[in-house]
Amino acid sequence: MNQINFYVYILASQPNGTLYVGATDNLVERVWQHKNKVVPGFTKKYDVTRLVWFEHHTEPHIGLLREKRIKRWKRAWKIALIEKDNSQWHDLWDKISNM
Repeated sequence: MNQINFYVYILASQPNGTLYVGATDNLVERVWQHKNKVVPGFTKKYDVTRLVWFEHHTEPHIGLLREKRIKRWKRAWKIALIEKDNSQWHDLWDKISNM
């Protein structure tokens, strides 16, 4: 049986800039859409295209719960989550684009 891939992710406009929390079953395609401003909305309007954090889930419902929780977090908590593994706020696109 194939493993289910589901991701929760955070995009930023720049280090310590505007943040966006999302979830998807295809991280590469979804981040590409954000980067290329394919879908109108918040990330296009505020140029939020830098992937700064993500985590993998094998159960979509768990990932969706995690996304909803993170969306309710204080900004400082989201920043701490990002900086735990990505203190320089590097764009992780290169890391995932070959997934």
